[in-house]
Amino acid sequence: MRTQYYVASSLDGFIADSNNSLDWLLQFGEVAGERYERFLANVGALAMGSTTYEWLLEHHLQLDSDSPQAWPYEQPTWVFSSRVLPRVEGANLYFASGDVRPAYDKMAEVAGERNLWIVGGGKLAGQFYDRALLDEIIVSIAPVLLGDGVPLLPYRIARPPLVLREITPITPFVELQYQVNYNE
Repeated sequence: MRTQYYVASSLDGFIADSNNSLDWLLQFGEVAGERYERFLANVGALAMGSTTYEWLLEHHLQLDSDSPQAWPYEQPTWVFSSRVLPRVEGANLYFASGDVRPAYDKMAEVAGERNLWIVGGGKLAGQFYDRALLDEIIVSIAPVLLGDGVPLLPYRIARPPLVLREITPITPFVELQYQVNYNE
């Protein structure tokens, strides 16, 4: 079981633009397709921050529209927030706040041998990193430059450096897979 921060980023290191929009990414449609499906099949539990959760509610689920969409994940999902957020009917959701360790322990138990996916965002991935619970960073780099926005991971990870494990071109993206190394 590995804890993976799997995310898309602009070439200059942003996961959302300054308006918290993903239009720059959505213009490419379903690029990863089969690769994403294989990744998701190996996920036993998800962690997401409140901004990612609220983005899903507004842009994907569209609960206030005439034709709302279903929750996109079968796996149990932990939403980390200091605020009370609306629940999605039929979704296997848990809400957590504070230290990520207690939630991680429950997630790992539920996931079994399957992986934990940190869906978003970078601050949440950083909290897992701070507790030495982040094993991999998998980032698909899009061929766009945003100039500013929400950073990929607003943490300094320089010593020891990440270990490059794989580079995969997924036209027009390139996917980089890094192992997080806590010991020098």
